Amino acid sequence: MEKTYYDPADLKKFGKISDWNEELGSKFFDYYGKVFEEGSLSAREKSLIALAVSHTVQCPYCIDAYTGDGLKRGITKEEMMEAVHVAAAIRGGATLVHSVQMMNKYDKLSM
Repeated sequence: MEKTYYDPADLKKFGKISDWNEELGSKFFDYYGKVFEEGSLSAREKSLIALAVSHTVQCPYCIDAYTGDGLKRGITKEEMMEAVHVAAAIRGGATLVHSVQMMNKYDKLSM
């Protein structure tokens, strides 16, 4: 198997971030846990959002984690892919909307 920069085994070490700063690590995990509790959004909906955002921020650990979590929560492959396309459309739109800044600058400099 080819070695990659991201080692999937490292995902299991995520909890170790508290080892080097227990106070901040604990506060993060308390917050993280609270965010993913059932609330106005179901845990299933939150998992799907997390999967889409994981693709946008391009975190392979998160993609692995929330693909697995989504499967446990009954999220279908079609729902997962649709969520990823929503994330991609937002990311693409965010990139393209910045072209207005470029067009404004071009117009100003070319006058």
